[in-house]
Amino acid sequence: MNREITQPRVRDGKFAMQLSATRRGARLARLLATEQLRSWGLPLEDAGLVVAELAANAALHGHVPGRDFRISLTVDGDTLRIEVTDARGDAMPRVPEPDGESVAGRGLLIVEALSAEWGVRVGPFPRKTVWADLALTGR
Repeated sequence: MNREITQPRVRDGKFAMQLSATRRGARLARLLATEQLRSWGLPLEDAGLVVAELAANAALHGHVPGRDFRISLTVDGDTLRIEVTDARGDAMPRVPEPDGESVAGRGLLIVEALSAEWGVRVGPFPRKTVWADLALTGR
């Protein structure tokens, strides 16, 4: 007899990891984040995509030689906050106007579509943190 083992969803929790600002670090951020979400009993798909986009941006646009980036996941009730902090407070992310020709910047369109809210917090110098809140209700 097969029984599905279910784990209750956490209502609060925190996970943080510092990783190298490289493609490998960005990939590892996604893998570690989705494994943490799995252990908390939370949905993985949307959060995994948001983590992948923000971590890739930190590795590509927030890269400073010798500096890492940091990923943080915080569950507070029915909200998951994803934060990615990099060492380029001078390079602010922006969502491009969809023109059908540009292939750059589409990752932030994904973040915008999947999150209830997202934004950027500058500091402390020289860092910035890009964050996204995902609603966990109804899942």
